[in-house]
Parts: sequence; C-alpha cells; structure tokens
Amino acid sequence: MKTLHTDCLVIGSGLAGSAYALHAAKAGLVIDLLSLEGPLVANSDWAQGGIIYDTTPDPGQLTRDIFDASDGTSNPAAVEQLVREGPGAVKELLLDELGVAFDRDAAGGLELTREGGHSSRRIIHSKDLTGHTILSAVAARIDTTPNIARRTGWVAVDLLTLSHNTDNIADHYAPLTCFGAYVLDTASGEVFALVAKKTVLATGGLGQIFLHSTNQPGSVGHGVAMAYRVGARLIDLEYVQFHPTVFFKKNAPRFLVTEALRGEGGVIVNARGARFMDALHPRGSLAPRDVVARAIHQELAATGEPCAFLDLSAMKPDFIRHRFPTVVARCAEHGVDVTREPIPIVPAAHFSCGGVHTDLTGRTTVRHLNAVGETACTGLHGANRLASTSLLECLVSAKFTARADIAEIGGSGLAPRPPDAAPTGERSDFHLPAPRPWIGPAHDADPTLIRQDLQLLQSTMWNYAGIVRSPKRLTRARRILLELREEIQSFYRGCRVTRELVELRNAVQTALLVVHAASLNPRSKGCHSVVEEM
Repeated sequence: MKTLHTDCLVIGSGLAGSAYALHAAKAGLVIDLLSLEGPLVANSDWAQGGIIYDTTPDPGQLTRDIFDASDGTSNPAAVEQLVREGPGAVKELLLDELGVAFDRDAAGGLELTREGGHSSRRIIHSKDLTGHTILSAVAARIDTTPNIARRTGWVAVDLLTLSHNTDNIADHYAPLTCFGAYVLDTASGEVFALVAKKTVLATGGLGQIFLHSTNQPGSVGHGVAMAYRVGARLIDLEYVQFHPTVFFKKNAPRFLVTEALRGEGGVIVNARGARFMDALHPRGSLAPRDVVARAIHQELAATGEPCAFLDLSAMKPDFIRHRFPTVVARCAEHGVDVTREPIPIVPAAHFSCGGVHTDLTGRTTVRHLNAVGETACTGLHGANRLASTSLLECLVSAKFTARADIAEIGGSGLAPRPPDAAPTGERSDFHLPAPRPWIGPAHDADPTLIRQDLQLLQSTMWNYAGIVRSPKRLTRARRILLELREEIQSFYRGCRVTRELVELRNAVQTALLVVHAASLNPRSKGCHSVVEEM
C-alpha cells in the first residue's frame, strides 16, 4: 500500500475546504485537497442568492434575525463570532484579495438584496450565480497557490486513528486521535493511506439521503458518517432544512429557485393564485424557510395539488431577466416563461443545520480532526438556518480553523508560525505512525444493487423522516434502514471499494443518525416538525 504524507488533509473542495486550504498554504503548510470531481462540483457552486455583508454600525439586528430564524435555539457564541468576524472575512478574501465580481449599483457601491427571514437588505450577490462566481475565483487561486495539491477524483474511505489503524499496542490506549485517511483514487482504483498532521472534514451536506434535494449528487453526509465511525461527537442532526422553492415539473429535474426572488417581490401562491402565506406569518412569503416549507407542504396535503407557485408579476420582465438570468434560462428549458407565468415549486431537502460538533476553531472531540462549513456544527443555525449565512459560515470557520492549525503546527517547529497567529493552549508532537495496510477484496459490486439500495434509502427518508415527522413514521424508517445497513455492510465487506459503494455505505449511516436524532427529540423546533400519531 502506498502512503503519502502532508501537513493538512482537506476532505472536500467547496468554499469551506478551499478557503481553509488558501489560509493554511499562505503560512507555508502543505495541503492535500480532495475533491470527488472537478473544482466546481460542490454545493457552494449552486448557492444562488448571495452572502451576508453587514457593515451597518449596529449589527444587532442581524443577530436578532439569526436567532429568530433558529426559533431561539442558536448558540450565542457562534452567532457573535459570525456577526463580528463576517464582514472582515468577506472583505479580506473575496473583495480585496480575489476581487470577486459582485453586482454593483450605478454609483459603484455593492448592491444589496434581501431574503426570507431578513429584516433589511444586507446580502451581496452576483446575479443569481453568487456561489459559482465566488467558488470560481477561489478555485482559480487554489490552482496557482504553491503547497496545495488538488486531488481530483479522490474519495476518502475511512479516517485513520491511533486506536484503529496502527500496530502499536500503546496507541490503543491513547486519546482519540486522527492522523489522516484511507483514500481511493477512482481513476486507478487504488486505495492508499494519506497521513496528515491535521485532517479537515469539509464534505458539505447530506441532502441526497432524501428523494428530493437541492444538493449535488453524492452529498450524503460523508463527513458525518466518517466522524461517527471514529467516535466523534455529532449534534443537531434532526434539523434538516427543506428549501421551500424548488422547481417542479413532471419529468423535469429539480433545481433551486433562489430566495432572492421573494426578496425582490415574488410571492408564493396556491393553484388558485391565493397568497396563503400572508395569513400564516407577519412576513408572508418572506417568512423563514422552515415556516414556508411546512406551509407549502400542508397546503398541498390539504388540496391534493402537486405543487405551489412563485408569482413574479410584481417585478418588471426586464428586471427579472437582468437580475435572475439563470433562473429564467433554466425554467425556459422546461417550458416555463417566468416573465409571463408563475414558477411551479415544491420543497426539497437543502441544508443540514447539525453535523460534527466543533468549537469556534473547528476542533472536534477527536484530536487533530477538524470540521468546517456545513459538515460542522457550532450551533450557529440552531434549529433552522437564516438565508445566506452558509457561504459566510464557510469563510469564517475556514479562517479560524486554519489560524488555529497554523499556530499548533508552527508551534511544534514543523512550519513557521505567522506573527499574528494566536496560541491555542494545546501543544502536539504530531506523532504520525505507519498505518496498517489496506486489505480489500477484488470482487466487483453489482451496480444495480447499489442503485436500488440508494433509491430505497432516499424514498424511506422522504416518506418517513421528511418535512413532517411522527414517532410511528420514524420507527418505520429506523426498521427499514437498520435492515438495509446490514445488507450494505455485508455487501461492502465482500466487494472492491468504489465511489458508489462508499457513497451508499455513508448514506445509510447518515440516514440512521438523522432518524435517531429525530426520534430523541419530541419537540417541534425550527425545521424539525413532529406531529401526533393518527
């Protein structure tokens, strides 16, 4: 088995993982950045609406909006960090260093928009392609930055820990400690060990464990499942946010319809054209996402209609075409002219508010294992995420996690310590043992079985653990998933490892963790809605 060594192994190349890599590489650390596919195949690339850039003298209203959206459950320390450090993180990397092309007004100032749950305009954007514009600029800088090796088509299979993956008896008694991962090179089919002083989980969300999702294919909670298998603490996994406005048409793909459309005057209506949200929340169609998604779900259940609609008639057609060209073009591909007719919409799984528990510097409960972005959970979102906080969270978590790692690795004499790096109080000798060789069977898995198992998993989660849950539904989901996991584990042990098999194994584990968390929480909060038994 081939073994590679690096300072920092970053698993996932979305905005969080890529921003971390840039910060760490500037300090002289060597980074291996893993991505399943190309540099822009990440959920960050599909973020349409924008990123918060609140430079007002009183940021207290943003704090209140985050708490209101979370139904009062956000972690105050995490909210305070985001509100305090967010503007600087955006300015430092996106505006000053990369010069990201955000939309500007006639005077040259940054154009601000508003989304659901926000009390004012504080979101900067690039048409309706904000995530793509940001990630493109970051990816281009990654590719010209020394010390960063982009490993395209490499899949993390399992994390390496002292207690599981070495032959030294003494390591078995050490504290939980990560030292890299077994990694599959999908091009060659070879599995090898990538040994690292710091391992960073930046694998994004878990939306694809549900039948309908806005997430990229393969977003099944890879980081959550891997962290669970080595004993890391997980938190708030029952809080899965369903985006209320996802394009719906028979035989057409689902895709996100940006919330910024409602911020500019779009309203949600039913099949009769009635604005049913106005009677349910003071902000009407601009209510927080969990409120709107449940309202649409209940409206469709009551009427039997297949979808609701987003009415854009309050906006001028030229403005819609200029401000939202991507939505206009994608809807037109499927026969919907958004300047003349409403957009058919349904909710779909969008964002995981929970994940691998970390502190405000990305530390998990496993030594030298960090998590950033959507994979991590600091409690920022609580029970429900406020729109346009996700890209900002990526920047802030990446910056503070990299800063702490730079201080620790630099403090051990393995890399120069930047003059402004704050000490963390933890020192490490970064003992990196030789991992056990990977031993796997050569038998090929049946791709039909993998597809069928994934479809059963997704349907089970959508039907029994989706927008509205009940104890009976969750019990049924758990029973189905436990049996499915046994089948998959047996299947996994007997077959040569592939990306599809890793995805299926992680998907079923993540799904069970979500169901378990939901079963333990009988209270409806935010995007976890529990109904009484029938």
